[in-house]
Amino acid sequence: MDSGTGRYDFASDNTAAICSEAWAALEEANINEAPSYGEDRWTAGVCDRIRELFETDCDVYFVFNGTAANALSLAQLCQSFHSVICHEYAHIQTDECGAPEFFTKGSKLLLIGGSVGKINIGRAEAVVARQTDLHSHKPGAISIAQATEFGTVYTRDEIAAIAEFADAHNMFLHMDGARFANAIASLGCAPKTITWEAGVDVLCFGGTKNGTAAGELVIFFQKQLSHEFDYRLKQAGQLGSKMRFLAAPWLGLLKDDVWLRNAQHANRAARHLADRLRNEANIEIVFPVEANAVFLRMNEQLVQHLQSRGWHFYKFVEPDIYRLMCSWSTTEAATSDLIADIIAINH
Repeated sequence: MDSGTGRYDFASDNTAAICSEAWAALEEANINEAPSYGEDRWTAGVCDRIRELFETDCDVYFVFNGTAANALSLAQLCQSFHSVICHEYAHIQTDECGAPEFFTKGSKLLLIGGSVGKINIGRAEAVVARQTDLHSHKPGAISIAQATEFGTVYTRDEIAAIAEFADAHNMFLHMDGARFANAIASLGCAPKTITWEAGVDVLCFGGTKNGTAAGELVIFFQKQLSHEFDYRLKQAGQLGSKMRFLAAPWLGLLKDDVWLRNAQHANRAARHLADRLRNEANIEIVFPVEANAVFLRMNEQLVQHLQSRGWHFYKFVEPDIYRLMCSWSTTEAATSDLIADIIAINH
């Protein structure tokens, strides 16, 4: 709890501290001087570990945050006259301040509906069918979030079907993996199963929501697609001079599968929270709890009373659907405190 200013336990997985393993790795990297701009052993170690983890030879780049990862990887895939197909609630549409359009120099986002945050391929087909000539943006990529903005997870077969659709229309498949670790923890599969083996071309692998302070990975599974991406990063202000401080926490996450254990804990905490909300507080859970997010329906009176007691959280869908997020550090005590307050308010 943030002393004196409220409870941020469930506001976002961004509010969590750095996990101890990432912190220890960062401290170790801070002892002496080291080469700059990625010429250090920590950066090389992360790239090697990612290739081992995904069981393929891939190109790995560091950026400071998820918006840069998504926007710059899409800019690498698309020309200004291309379009990017994404879900209408995708993070690149709702929360990135036009960064994908800015860095692609004009690529248009084509918004697709679909239940529980997943793209409906039939609707995507209909949209692509309308882009028939040079008067329209040419579809260049399709972007999916894994896990989705609604906390659901694409299965391997769902991703493969989208990849097949993308390939049939000469599009690349981009994956916003801000919570990729949570998706792997949910599915219990190898990382390759829902990425390059299923047809994903580029993955933005998130560390911030999994226990680091900053630093996301952009992973190109087709190495020819990353040609001169290092120049794009430099021009966009995303080349870290002291790169080891972005890389070292990732070594802490990747060693002994800390990244996966963190995600498993967050997912379990979300399922537990949802169960207690449903069974003890009689709160409706709106979407399946497949990763570390819980979406619930609350009336305005309950929301105001919870906020007056210091709880922070976000409305996600009008008029009354709110999101609670769990993280690697979510505790049973925090869950009990929230449930107790809801019960007290409702009774």
